[in-house]
Order: sequence, then C-alpha cells, then structure tokens
Amino acid sequence: METRMTVPAASLEGVSKRFGATLALDGVDFDVRFGEIHAVVGENGAGKSTLIRILSGVHRPDRGTLRVAGQERHFAGPHDAIAAGVVTIPQELRLVPALSIAENVALGDLPVRRFGPLVLVDRARMRAAARAVLAELDFHPDPDRRVASLGFAERQLVAIGRALNHRRRIFILDEPTASLEKHEIERLFSVLAGMRARGTAIVYISHRLDEVVAIADRCTVLRDGRIAARSRRGEFSIHDLVIAMTGSAGQDVAVAAAMPGELLLSMQPDDAYDLRLHSGEIIGLAGLLGSGTERMLRRLFGAAAGAARIAIRGHEHRLTSPREAMAAGIGMVPPERALGLVMNQSVRDNILLPNLDMISRRGLIDRAAGDRIVTRLMELVDIRPRRPGLKAGALSGGNQQKVILAKWLARRIDVLLLAEPTHGIDVAAKAQIHALIAKFVGEGGGAIVDSSDLAELARLCNTVLAVRHGRIATALDRAHGLDEAKLRVAIGG
Repeated sequence: METRMTVPAASLEGVSKRFGATLALDGVDFDVRFGEIHAVVGENGAGKSTLIRILSGVHRPDRGTLRVAGQERHFAGPHDAIAAGVVTIPQELRLVPALSIAENVALGDLPVRRFGPLVLVDRARMRAAARAVLAELDFHPDPDRRVASLGFAERQLVAIGRALNHRRRIFILDEPTASLEKHEIERLFSVLAGMRARGTAIVYISHRLDEVVAIADRCTVLRDGRIAARSRRGEFSIHDLVIAMTGSAGQDVAVAAAMPGELLLSMQPDDAYDLRLHSGEIIGLAGLLGSGTERMLRRLFGAAAGAARIAIRGHEHRLTSPREAMAAGIGMVPPERALGLVMNQSVRDNILLPNLDMISRRGLIDRAAGDRIVTRLMELVDIRPRRPGLKAGALSGGNQQKVILAKWLARRIDVLLLAEPTHGIDVAAKAQIHALIAKFVGEGGGAIVDSSDLAELARLCNTVLAVRHGRIATALDRAHGLDEAKLRVAIGG
C-alpha cells in the first residue's frame, strides 16, 4: 500500500481548460510531491497561470482530474483549496499592513481564551506561535511590529509563515523573487530548502531561468497549453529550457548604437543629478531598493515632487506634470503595467488614449485614422492576438507591455523612460521588448532604463548610472567594460 510520501501531494491528470476560443490547457498531466520543489516555466500565455489557478481553486477544469494527497477534489473556490492544504503566495501579497506580524500570521485562526460567555484573543499564544513559525524561516522579528513597516522580502516571509501556521503543506509561489535583491533571494532559497527538507511540496513559477536551474528538483515546461518538456535536476540548462519554451535558442539583442548622436536631453545639474542623453543611446539606472532610481524617472516625467528643468534638442522645459513631459516629447513605461494601462478598456483605446490630439479634427475623433494607427502599431510591436477590441486585462504580461510601448511609439516621442520594462515576462517577450527599444533608439530616439535586472542593463545599455541615496554615485560605460559583477559592486549590492 502506498504511503502518504509516495502519493503526489497534488496532481492534475488530463486537465483541459478553455476560455472562449482560447484553449489555455490541453490534456495536461502534472504533479508535485512532498519534499520537492517543482518549477513550472513557459512563455506568457503558455498556460502557467491557468494551471496554478486550477490547483488553487480559482478555476475549475473543463475536463480531467485534480487530486490532493491521492484524493480526488472538486474545489468550488480558493477556500476549498486552502482547506485541503494548498496555498498560493502571489506576487501581490495578501497581508493587512495595519495589523501586526503576529496578527497577520494568526489571521483565520486566532487563538482565544474563554471566560464564561466572554471570548478574548489570546495575544500571548498568538505572539508565541508567530515567533515559533517564523523562527523556522530564520526570521526573528518583534511579533508586535506592524506589517506596513516591513520590506517586501520580510512581508513575503510573514505570508509564508501564516500558511505554515495553518498547517498548509502544498505551496504555490508565483514569481517569488521578482521584487527581491540578491541577498534576499539567497535568503528565500535557504528558506525554501528548509521547507523542502521538512516535507513541504512547492510549485515554483518563475521567468528567471537561472533560479529554476539552481533550485528546482523537477521542471515542467508549458507551451501553448501543453507539456513541452519534463526534466529532473541536472538534466536541464537555461539553454534547454529556452528551446523547450520557444522552439528556438533565442537571441540576445545587441546594444544600441555604440556611437551616440546629438545631445537629445540634458537635465540641469544639481546636487543629485547630472544627466545627458544622446540620440541613439540607452542609459541604464541601477540601484538597490529605495536608491532613488524610480523617483529619478518619475521626476523626468513630471510625476514627482520637485520640477525637473531639462532641455530637449536645445529647447528648455520645466516639467511639473506628465502632460508637460508628453508635450516635450517624453513617454514613460511605469514599473507596474496596471499604472500604464486601463485594464478594462480595449487595446485600441489604450493605444489611442494619449494620442487623441493626433486623430481629432475640430473636436471630432477620426475613427478611421485611429484604426490605421492601431493596426500599424499592433503589427509593428507584434501584439497578440491581433484583436484591437480585446480588453488589455485579457492579454499576457508581455503583450500588455507591448501595448504600453505602442502608445508611445504612435506619438513619435524623442525620449522613452522605462521602469522594469521586462519585469515578469518570458524570455521570448523580453527579447522582443529589447528589440523594440533598440529599434526606437536606432531611429534617433533615446531611452533611459531603470531595471533591477543588472544582466539586462549590462547587455542593453551604452552607459549605466549607479544610484545611491538619490544621487548618481558613478557611471560605467561599455568602452571600459560593462558587466553584472561591476554593476553590483557599483550599487553596493
């Protein structure tokens, strides 16, 4: 008779799921075992999100069987999955910032003391339980500390601790390192190794293939809703995964023009910044969390306190709002796609929204002109599917990012500001985004890229500015060698 440890912690057998005309999963078999980290990778739209949503009770399969610890399950919703021991740690952590660490760990199962008809929360037991479970994660905070005061990595540990406190043994981690620094990633990996050693089953979703190779015991590759490959530790490399995901080895985009042209943008020097961007040039911004790189971009877009005084092609501007920045020829791709798109509006409307002045005549919108712009841009940046009426929220992350780029390319701006331009998208979409940026600067524009992916900056940029405490600390350029190790030293990471 099989023991609990030989039966998969959770499994899908012949699972299919359709959304309208899209077959998101097609006869997929998948399982994760106790004491294992099983990675799932694939391009945006490959079916990863659908798979984990079925495991976590968000969606019900159209066909196939879901089992937990060998027992067939029919989840009516996420609460059923949680009750069965399956918990998802999403990118947007579901914690209550105003409550303490101990209160968040205990949420859903508060320890109480009874005095006749009076029921009170047993705060001593609650604190002790939080200390004990977080100690398993090598995290020893004051349990009365407010979650709002924690950094993302610490909040992530609180979310994991809450699930462990509720005796959940099947974890789904969705892009868990997307917002972490290198030392925080190393700490998380240590935590996951400890959880695995204690028999926890972990489904690990990530676009960072180097992490998958480093930490996964098994890896399943999805492509177009089907299993493209399955491998065990030691049997797969980053190159193997890219081929399985895309059908080809992929290509790195060459750096933008090595000989930048005319001075495109200059920022009036002050005690923090001295920024000069030339046409055909990509400048990178590198810094630890809180270093000030994001504020620097926001200020150049007129969206931060303190007006930016700049010159573009010799014309001076004082930017106090995004409207003024757009009028000056500046566009910005924000760090979160939800900030750059109206998710419940169509792809067409999102592309045209900042460009209505281009298709308006005497207060009337020329819809035919708008349709021509949208059709051209959807082809140019390869937005899929080619359905301009589809809501932006229905697209994959990579295609949403392309829509944001498309709306600025339609405007023929001079300067493109990009914050985390390839965050949370797959390798193929990343290569396309890089190619679009290179094409933009190759046609006379200039780009400033803020990214926590130092390898991306080293590969893409002519010059990278290391930012510390809101100031440019040093500049590294390609002529003197530009690589991830040098950037990490420069930013103090």
